[in-house]
Amino acid sequence: MIRFCSIYSGSSGNCLFVNSNHTKILIDAGVSCKKVCEGLDSVGASITDIDAILVTHEHSDHVQGIGTVSQKYNIPVYANIETWNAMEKQRDKIAEENIRFFENDKDFGLNDLTIHPFSTPHDAANSCGFSIHNGTKRLSIATDIGHMDNRLISELYDSSFVFLEANYDPEILKASRYPYPLKQRISGPHGHLSNDTAGKTIYNLLLKKELKEVMLGHLSKENNFPELAYQTVANELIAQNTDLNNIGISVANRYQPSKIVNL
Repeated sequence: MIRFCSIYSGSSGNCLFVNSNHTKILIDAGVSCKKVCEGLDSVGASITDIDAILVTHEHSDHVQGIGTVSQKYNIPVYANIETWNAMEKQRDKIAEENIRFFENDKDFGLNDLTIHPFSTPHDAANSCGFSIHNGTKRLSIATDIGHMDNRLISELYDSSFVFLEANYDPEILKASRYPYPLKQRISGPHGHLSNDTAGKTIYNLLLKKELKEVMLGHLSKENNFPELAYQTVANELIAQNTDLNNIGISVANRYQPSKIVNL
């Protein structure tokens, strides 16, 4: 058994929860320690049962609460060395014995889980996504991605479930009051993934016939809407003659936990 829940997702803060028969982990903690605990409580989990926190990258909406959570509840934190070096403020709060390192693109184990961190194109020190395998089922987490390519598609193959970024709608972004350099950053090759690119990615993954469900996440508060993200992805799949009955599509909530996905 392996289960997934998005506790919080979006530019306001990100925290994801994965648990298997013998392991409970968080991916990122970009909200306060209090909110992390409240979110876990609301899905019947407890912060005291968390075995580890995995870090995708050092931006504040992913690491804001990590130092405090680790310090208060004695939880190991796993990140690559470039990310550790880029989040000194959080690292300073974490006990030395709870600082753990991994290398992107090299597997490591956590109890009954195998974790595969894969490099992602984002304007961070050395950002990554994660594929998590329990020996039977695989799920993948891929957000903060400036562009999608064949290498990244291959990292997501063989996943029954993918948590995939659908950050912005290009037309809304163009018309937004964001300054031009920020618009360029978001839509650039090391920024974020658009709704339509998310739809094309899902179609490509469905060609392998392993993917059963996808959850769209990390939506921009200013440049997207949950209904628009869903419909854009659905329209892209329909345009490719995909039967939507063969794939579950949901959208993560910004401020509260998503449904629980059981694999």
